Amino acid sequence: MNRKERIREARDRLLKWLRPGIYVKRWLVMLFLGILFLSVGVGYEMVHMYRTVAFPREAYYVTLQFIDRFWRGVLFIVVGLILSSTAVWQLSRSVIIPLMPRDHSELSDILYRYRAQGRGPRIVTVGGGTGLSALLRGLKQYPTNLTAIVTVADDGGSSGRLRRDLKVLPPGDFRQCIAALADAEPLMTELFQYRFDEGGDLSGHSFGNLFIVAMSRITGSFEQALKESSRVLAVRGQIVPSTLEDVTLLAELEDESTIEGESKIPHGPAPIRRVFLRPDNPPAYPEAVEAIANADMIVIGPGSLYTSIMPNLLVPGITQAIKASRALKVYVCNVATQPGETDGYALSHHIKALQDHVGLELFDFVLANNRYLFYKPEWHQVAVKIDDRARSLGVTIVPADVVEDTFPTRHNSLKLAQALMDLYARRGR
Repeated sequence: MNRKERIREARDRLLKWLRPGIYVKRWLVMLFLGILFLSVGVGYEMVHMYRTVAFPREAYYVTLQFIDRFWRGVLFIVVGLILSSTAVWQLSRSVIIPLMPRDHSELSDILYRYRAQGRGPRIVTVGGGTGLSALLRGLKQYPTNLTAIVTVADDGGSSGRLRRDLKVLPPGDFRQCIAALADAEPLMTELFQYRFDEGGDLSGHSFGNLFIVAMSRITGSFEQALKESSRVLAVRGQIVPSTLEDVTLLAELEDESTIEGESKIPHGPAPIRRVFLRPDNPPAYPEAVEAIANADMIVIGPGSLYTSIMPNLLVPGITQAIKASRALKVYVCNVATQPGETDGYALSHHIKALQDHVGLELFDFVLANNRYLFYKPEWHQVAVKIDDRARSLGVTIVPADVVEDTFPTRHNSLKLAQALMDLYARRGR
């Protein structure tokens, strides 16, 4: 790095401390005023003592009276500034730096993120699975107050085993959301997502799932376990279940048969006609309802239409709260169809399915991908396209390029978050 680059880097670091909203400049001004008043007070006392007290001869040299009075003052000011700034810097190194995360973030950036959190729009996301966690990874880059409402209908894989064996709510989707919003060291997040793949009873389980279940035993409740797990990983925002009821998702298929279990529904012998919960009227989690009531923007999806999004919306209290909210309400449609759930679906099929299940007033805008990439035949998926029928279903279609270039069946977290924040800036304020 040459001299110009070092000067530019030093300047950029200094300018970061001048950004509005990190609550540093005001305290620096107060510190300066405090030192100024202290210096004036000491000066008055020194003048008084100089006039009334007989000092020994050594004081003449200690107070540098052999130097011109003007330059003597300049010298004391410069030395005082050097000593004060050095003391503040070394104090911060001694007290603050040991407490900083080891991700090489600058202190000014950490302060900015901390102050910005909670000052932006209150955003509530509703869903589950990889779609919701992808959305959260993008939104956490913005100064927002995030609440993720997560489904509790998962009954497959590690979550399903823990749910059956230990009678707990399925932790898998919550684990993914915690990892997505975590501000902890990357190693901690990687540990939380670690999955045991060796043989034995732990095979297939993820460390994060076991951690949440163990925490629920220690704290006495699943919701408290989520809060403590979020605290351990320095999560930005809160993650809450749509209900604490032990619900089961069922699907009625077009051939009149019924399938029980979220993990089994995509493998049914016929297309899905409708899904429903058992019990059919679970109480909504109060903190989820409160978050919806206070939201500035509510984002439904992305995620599996029938097995990640619907289980939340089939909780009556959640749907009623969304309909009653005056927030900007957006449905984010998937970028690709999902085998066994939405085969052959265009955008209108997704919207119509939601309207058939929970009514017409749930959302005003639909954010849909308008950049269709190549899909390999072996993926058994195609792009969800914006069709003409979608524009006649009483909602405003917002087309945007939100697809992940290297994984065209999923959203790009940053592009999706940018599209939502742009929509909020245009329509939500």
